[in-house]
Amino acid sequence: MSNSGLTNFHLPRWNELPNLDLYLDQLVTILDKYLKDCIVSKEETIITKTMINNYVKQGLIKPPKKKKYSRLHIATLIVICILKQIYSINDINELMLLAIKTAKFNSAYDQFCEALENAISYTFEGKEYKVHEIKENAKYEYSLLKSVAQSFASKLYVEKTFLRK
Repeated sequence: MSNSGLTNFHLPRWNELPNLDLYLDQLVTILDKYLKDCIVSKEETIITKTMINNYVKQGLIKPPKKKKYSRLHIATLIVICILKQIYSINDINELMLLAIKTAKFNSAYDQFCEALENAISYTFEGKEYKVHEIKENAKYEYSLLKSVAQSFASKLYVEKTFLRK
């Protein structure tokens, strides 16, 4: 995807994610499809089966039921894959715990997607993304979410425009 295409970058919202359980191979394939445009990776794949198994062992995601992964797993792994580009696994865990304290998981996930898309779009268009713009109820959490999104967008911009033309 060209850099200008990132101004229209879209992450699937909760209701756009598959509502059927997936096997591990299918999960890896769908995550790669969703994330290929926003993650610059030196490796061939963005996520592997081993990485997913490690996230389960670390308690970042719940174990699959009968070797199948749900919509919750997909959304959680999208967030992890994006945030691991800039934060440690422990930091990601803390950020996700804070997010679900302030909103239901599906709402928190959708807010994350929106904030990330806006940050990427603004950054690649050369516009200012107002991180500390105040939103009613949850001012701190919203400002933090926007800051997290902006940190990823800034890193992506440098990688796409300067480091890996």
